[in-house]
Amino acid sequence: MDRHLFLFGGGPPFTSNMANLFVRKASCSNQPVSILFVEREGWEEYMPVYTGELEKLGIHNFHYLPLRTTPIEQAVKCITNSSGIVIGGGDTNLYADYIVDTEISKVLKNRYEQGAPVAGFSAGALISPELCVISPNDNVQNEFQHRRGLGLLSNVLIAVHYSEWNDEDHLRNAASHFSNHVNYGIDERTGMYFLNGHLESTDGEGVYQLENGIINKIN
Repeated sequence: MDRHLFLFGGGPPFTSNMANLFVRKASCSNQPVSILFVEREGWEEYMPVYTGELEKLGIHNFHYLPLRTTPIEQAVKCITNSSGIVIGGGDTNLYADYIVDTEISKVLKNRYEQGAPVAGFSAGALISPELCVISPNDNVQNEFQHRRGLGLLSNVLIAVHYSEWNDEDHLRNAASHFSNHVNYGIDERTGMYFLNGHLESTDGEGVYQLENGIINKIN
């Protein structure tokens, strides 16, 4: 079964081309799309930013799964019966706490392996690879951090909000800590699509790759 992963360098919405591709992959099933996000006040009003581009293309059925208040058992059941999965943005460590370090991670990875498309925005993108590297701009300690990710990609490191946070130093630092990885920086309003673990296409602003000490824009 082909595996489909969409990583975005900022928050929603989906870029146009990535929305089309996600909907095509999710339309193989009539089940809802699950949206996982760390709960915050007013989240109901923010959900159309996630769903709007998908709704334009015919997807109207969603499971909204605010983390902390949604019981793990309910989240697992919804994800198991999802045509696609969206992981939101926010505090990366909280997303790792509530998804990677719980039973949610196992069922999410199972659905991914079964062909359900997975999209991660910002923090959701960062926790998707095997290794999650966190910028000093993205934690209260203002330090480079790393922790286990979902393992949807192997041997890939990513930095999000790349140009907006001027995070070249962070990407280089991550690459120096963990050799033998492909290293990407992703701008806001930008998506990357990985088919079976390999970069297939990009959409939006800038995607950058660090290779042999040199950073090049690849899109």
